[in-house]
Amino acid sequence: MTGTPAGSAARADAPLGALGAPAAPAYQVRVPALYDVEIGHQRYQRLRRVFRHRLFVWLVDLDDLPRLPWWLRFAARFCSADHLGDPRWTIRQNVDAWLASQGVQPPSGRVLMLAQARSFGYLFNPITVYWCFSADGELAYAAAEVHNTYHERHCYLLRPDPDGSAEVDKEFYVSPFLTLDGRYRIQVPVPGQRLSVTVALRQHGAPALVATMRGTRRPANPGTLLRMLLRRPLTTYRTSVLIRWHGIALWLRRVPVIRRPTHTPREARR
Repeated sequence: MTGTPAGSAARADAPLGALGAPAAPAYQVRVPALYDVEIGHQRYQRLRRVFRHRLFVWLVDLDDLPRLPWWLRFAARFCSADHLGDPRWTIRQNVDAWLASQGVQPPSGRVLMLAQARSFGYLFNPITVYWCFSADGELAYAAAEVHNTYHERHCYLLRPDPDGSAEVDKEFYVSPFLTLDGRYRIQVPVPGQRLSVTVALRQHGAPALVATMRGTRRPANPGTLLRMLLRRPLTTYRTSVLIRWHGIALWLRRVPVIRRPTHTPREARR
């Protein structure tokens, strides 16, 4: 991408909003917020395997990102290079540019992002969800950005129904134990006091994988964040290690490995 989107700030390191700043009430979603979540993962193909892990995630407004006190900034940073892309732009600019590349008018209202933050200098975000609102507070569309362990990413445009559900074809290599075909049903209702995200993959008419994220809202203040760090230490590192560990476990059980495609979509390269 070249240039700067019209009407957007040019710098990726523009000043951030204050931690816990009140959100505009346009669509009754208060941000920033922390969610204490359980990640569930159930595999159906060849070998049935279920696991669950605890971590925490942020819900933020891309036009008013939280800024922590200086002594706590190591615990949460939101960097453009970690989310959709170009480090010269803000995350919101990158989202708007990606939407435009999909033939979609960038939203006139706020964009909320659900993700882990870069913590202790590291981040691995398997999935990031964006909710894009019109100026009158109506949800226009959503997007799900998926990262794999090969430092690649791909974003899916979603048009959720009133229940927050949408379907898209699988287009991106994530697990080395699943083929590239199939269709996702993704449920991303706008978070409130509770968070509920579900990604279900069907292949050849049968369920292949269901991943869930369920959690409860917590106030985004320094005290809550410190408690989260103590209860869920090094979650970004732990997420990366656990994904690889579960892959090794499947390999040891002799689940066939699907070779990664040589050519990846342009947006997947980093």
